[in-house]
Amino acid sequence: MELSVIIPVYNSQNSIGPLINRLSEALQGITYEVILVNDGSPDASEQVCTQLAQARPEVTFISLRRNFGEFNAVMCGLNYVKGDFCVMIDDDFQNPPEEILKLIHTAEMGNYGVVYTYYGKKEHALYRNFGSRFVNWITSYLLNKPRNLYLSSFKLIRLEVVQEIIKYTGPYPYIDGLILRVTRNIGTVKVTHQKREEGRSNYTPRKLISLFLNILFCYSALPIRLFMPIGLGLVGIGFLLLLYLFGQWVVGPDPKGWQVVTATLLFIGGIQCSLLSVLGEYIGKSFMAQSGQPQYVIKKIVE
Repeated sequence: MELSVIIPVYNSQNSIGPLINRLSEALQGITYEVILVNDGSPDASEQVCTQLAQARPEVTFISLRRNFGEFNAVMCGLNYVKGDFCVMIDDDFQNPPEEILKLIHTAEMGNYGVVYTYYGKKEHALYRNFGSRFVNWITSYLLNKPRNLYLSSFKLIRLEVVQEIIKYTGPYPYIDGLILRVTRNIGTVKVTHQKREEGRSNYTPRKLISLFLNILFCYSALPIRLFMPIGLGLVGIGFLLLLYLFGQWVVGPDPKGWQVVTATLLFIGGIQCSLLSVLGEYIGKSFMAQSGQPQYVIKKIVE
C-alpha cells in the first residue's frame, strides 16, 4: 500500500461522499486506502460513511462511540494505516485532495519523515487564524519547535514515524507534539487553502483553549519549572520590602501596618493561587492519565 488517507469525520453527511469521489480522481495511479473515523457526529455521517465503506473497496470506516476530539480520532486512524505514507486531511474540502501529490513528491525528494503544509492565505475565521498563530508561537517555546515551521493539520507522515507515534496511549494525544518527540526530519510544502463549502468550523474557541491547555500541561514541563524563578523573585521582593520598611522606621514616618500587611497578603496570595492552579492542572492531568480514561472507544468497523 503506497498511501493511507485519514479523514476525521464530524457533521459531514453532505460533504464526505463528494470528497471521496474527488480523492478517487486526484489519486489515480496510486495504490491507496481511505480511513474514515466518525468522531461521534450527531448527524447522519455514520450512515453515509457506512454506505461508502460497503460500496468502495478502498474505504475503511471506523465509528467512535462518542465525540473524543479530532486528535483522538486521528490517533485511532493511525492505528489502522497500512500505507508507506499517511496523509491527514479535513472533511470540509479546505484541504484540496489534489495537493496530496505535492506532499508525496516532497517527502520522496527530501527523504523526509514528515511533511507539513503551509498556506499563502488561510480561509479561516479571524479567531481561528489568531488561535493557530498563538498555538504555533507557544509551541516554539514549549516544544522547541523551529519558528518557521507551521504546524498544520494537513500533513504527511511516513509509516515508520506513525509506528512510533501510536506507542502513546494516553488520553490527551497531540499529534504535532508526538511528531516533534519522534523526529526533526521535517519538510514543508506550500499548498492552497480553500473556503469551507458548507456549515461552520467545528474548531470552536473552547476547543482552541482546550488544545492550548493540553500542549501546556501534557507536553511541556515549563510551567512547573516557573516555580523556581517565581520563588526567587518573591524572596527578592520580600528582602527589598524589609529594607524599605526598615528605612521608613529609621527616618520616618512609620508606615501603617495594615496597609503593608494587606498589600503583601494580596500579592503573595495571588501568586500562591496561580501556582496552585498550575500544580492542580498537572495533578489533574496525571490523575486522568492514570485513571484508565481511553483515548477512544470504537463502536464499529466497516471494511
